[in-house]
Amino acid sequence: MTGSARVRPARTSVPSRRPAGRGTVRGAGVLACALLVGQLLGGTPAAAQPAAASARAGDLIEVTLDQLRPTQPSLGYDQIFYKLGRYGSTKDEDRGKINKRFDDWCETNGQGAAASVDADARLTDPSSFTCTIPLGQETADSLAQMKTVVVGPGGALYLTDGHHSLTSFWEAADGGPRTPIRLRVSANLSGLSTADFWKRMQAQNWVWLKDENGRAITVSQLPTRLGLSRFHDDRYRSLVYFTRGIGYEQADGSAEFLEFLWGGWLRDRIDLSRYDLTSLPSYLDAVRDASKAMTDLPADTVVAGGRTAAELGRLAEWNGGKKETKGEFGDLAVPLSDSKPGKLAFSLDYRSRVPATPACTRTVTGQRAGALLVTSGTTCLDNARLTGAVLVTSGASLVVNGSEITGAVQTVGANTVHICGSSVTGALSVIGTRSAAVTLSGPGCTANTFKGPVLVNGAKGA
Repeated sequence: MTGSARVRPARTSVPSRRPAGRGTVRGAGVLACALLVGQLLGGTPAAAQPAAASARAGDLIEVTLDQLRPTQPSLGYDQIFYKLGRYGSTKDEDRGKINKRFDDWCETNGQGAAASVDADARLTDPSSFTCTIPLGQETADSLAQMKTVVVGPGGALYLTDGHHSLTSFWEAADGGPRTPIRLRVSANLSGLSTADFWKRMQAQNWVWLKDENGRAITVSQLPTRLGLSRFHDDRYRSLVYFTRGIGYEQADGSAEFLEFLWGGWLRDRIDLSRYDLTSLPSYLDAVRDASKAMTDLPADTVVAGGRTAAELGRLAEWNGGKKETKGEFGDLAVPLSDSKPGKLAFSLDYRSRVPATPACTRTVTGQRAGALLVTSGTTCLDNARLTGAVLVTSGASLVVNGSEITGAVQTVGANTVHICGSSVTGALSVIGTRSAAVTLSGPGCTANTFKGPVLVNGAKGA
């Protein structure tokens, strides 16, 4: 499933994938963000126009992740970190289970859970593992678990559900931008003008135009493609994810962007600065307080978007009426040392390996032409398109996320150099910065594209 997108009607039978021998997949590291040359990771999504333009509502369309355009600016990083921590762990295999990443892929592909995996199985190679439901034998329930896409002007594919799941596949050690997946088409709006397309997307609640602080944004501020470093971190979106099954539950026909609606409500009621979100006990306190605030609401209280608490899945009893040590809250509290850790334990362990970046004193977004000189503070390029050289002098810092730089980048004695999910067309030279303060790959850093020579403190990169 490479190249342009392929369309398949949802009810059409297709040949099953070849059987794969049952085996065990061992963790291959939590995140491989190598310095890749020649792999297209920045800029415009790969073309999907020819086949996508003819897709109809209800069709299943086969794509690779690099063909998709996001419809929201933020993710709950801690939710992604849980997935990546678990994907890179051997805890599932140590219990005689298949690693969760294959279950997640099969479910997202409309095929239930994973049935078997080869010893060297990879998400980028679906022929190396099998799912419980063969292709062409999907059920109404399995199809309902698939993520959704809208075909826009020119056949561009706009993801309307599944940003967290598909970003987790992108960032997994055996995943990446060429990971194949099937999506369910919600609508084909390719015949509309760009302006009318976005009006329709907003009318249908298929786009979320608020940032991680609840402030309105424009469609021009949306990321152009998937990849963790291209999104902002919404801590309340993560908080809502961890309250699932404790304070609320998703149901069939749930509101679009349900978790963001709850997150906006909680942002006005739960001050996360009062909690230490690097500590399991303190994070659990935040989840407890947030979920109890949800269940304490009368069912008919309007929460957000004109939706009541009941319509947003609010549970009638906290933790399903179970004791704190039982149910979903009890499962969430299980530490990493256990054979079956809770989601928070995986998330916090992974986050502990993600390098911190300094606060931005200047932020560059959108299109910019001309050289950029950074002499003090921290300059951040955030989904920017810069044409010109970048020079960072001693004591200053550079943070680049989800951006394109057409020109050379040179830093001499910088405090911090962080470049993730970006492309640099030109030489990259990082001199005089201690290695621990240079982030070009690793946990939490989407792989870059460097199209020129890379020199870091005298060592050549890829």
